[in-house]
Amino acid sequence: MNMENLRNEIDEIDDSLVKLFEKRMQSTAQLAKYKKEHSVPVSDRTREREIIYRMSGKVTPELAGYTKSLYNTLFDLSKSYQNSLISPESKLASEIKKSLEGSEKLFPERAVVACQGTEGAYSQFACDRMFKYPEIMYVNSFDSVFEAVGRGLCRYGILPLENSTAGSVTAVYELMQKHKFYIVGSIKLCISHSLLAAPGVRLDGVKEIFSHEQAINQCSKFLSELKDVKITVCANTAEAAKSVADFGRTDCAAICSGDCAELYGLSEIASGISNTENNYTRFICISKNPEIYPGADRTSLMMTLPHKPGSLYNVLSKFYSLGINLRKLESRPLPDREFEFMFYFDLECSVYAPEMERLFQDLDEESEYFRYLGTYNEVIC
Repeated sequence: MNMENLRNEIDEIDDSLVKLFEKRMQSTAQLAKYKKEHSVPVSDRTREREIIYRMSGKVTPELAGYTKSLYNTLFDLSKSYQNSLISPESKLASEIKKSLEGSEKLFPERAVVACQGTEGAYSQFACDRMFKYPEIMYVNSFDSVFEAVGRGLCRYGILPLENSTAGSVTAVYELMQKHKFYIVGSIKLCISHSLLAAPGVRLDGVKEIFSHEQAINQCSKFLSELKDVKITVCANTAEAAKSVADFGRTDCAAICSGDCAELYGLSEIASGISNTENNYTRFICISKNPEIYPGADRTSLMMTLPHKPGSLYNVLSKFYSLGINLRKLESRPLPDREFEFMFYFDLECSVYAPEMERLFQDLDEESEYFRYLGTYNEVIC
């Protein structure tokens, strides 16, 4: 047989398959009706295993694995369809609708906002770009930002989440497991680091450099070229600059924003020292309650999955089948649970899209723990 004949044969098989698939889904709809009337759970893992065992035994050994994958996909589609028929609107979808109705039409220009560090910190720059008239409350740690928002001391908080060079801000991701909050906005800020010291200090006279660990990682190439220089980690780049100014020493410097030179009476002895010119840090704006503003097209989720083969694949396949773009996937170890993880997902999809409603229903069924973190806009500066 030639290729055209073989393709015609496959087309005929596909015509039969799609008719059988439609018939199977019609039976699934009747099954969903029965389950709803008799309060029977949608998912039945025992029956799924029985079907896979039976069907994989009806094909040649080399096709057994493919048969298992085929039926796992069919089961996912069946459960998704049943969920949509049994619960047309999930509890989470109802909460999101309330947030949409209760939120203002425009992102606020004025607000009290918590930022970690002090004047001149990159969090402050992110805050100034997100809010036209912010009243900034400076706190000592990332944890304190979450605490200030959670206790109602301020309406919003600004936190760095990831950098294009140094990767994720681990401390913030770990705190996200501890606190209840919602993301209401995010901004990608271009970061340009400088080396500042007391007036008159030369680069060859610097013996100790202070900065935040993220900034240190982002300037690793520059630092590797220096000899016999001690690197000291600080809580914040702006605090590093302030400390250098307060020390009055002529042998130390700080990696921070060049704007800190004027703020703290320092001189710039090296500029543009980041590993790359395209050095961006993504900051999130958090609140105590969900707020969703017009045009919001990025959604963040957090969940744990059963510790068994295929759990993550099952979730990722749902994004694919619904046509939802996955922008970021992050995993962090769960405390006191050996080799188990909390997964963080950033999705690109409008909250108004029907695909999101279906996804929420499916993920609630699939995951051990599922938490909605918010839907928001992202700005690049």
